[in-house]
Amino acid sequence: MQMNLLKQPRWESEPWRRAVASLPCMRCFREGNTQAAHRNQGKSMGAKTDDMWTAALCVACHTEIDQGRDMSRQERREAMDTAILMTLRELARKGLVRA
Repeated sequence: MQMNLLKQPRWESEPWRRAVASLPCMRCFREGNTQAAHRNQGKSMGAKTDDMWTAALCVACHTEIDQGRDMSRQERREAMDTAILMTLRELARKGLVRA
């Protein structure tokens, strides 16, 4: 039996987004101006992906990954995926998520 991920309800969590935003930027490591940036790949028109697919990014890095002209689409996707993985690692290391 194959699960259709597209029909699953979106997972949202304000505590998760706040925990992500409490971290420094995972690209430039600046602190204090970080937001929970959602992954663009895999979303539908007007809808965000699950909150678990967020990266701690400052406004400048978030804009660069979403709209940057200095990176190809593939480079932007890879940068976001790396930032998401680093965010998950930091959430676990700081004890901000529970198993």
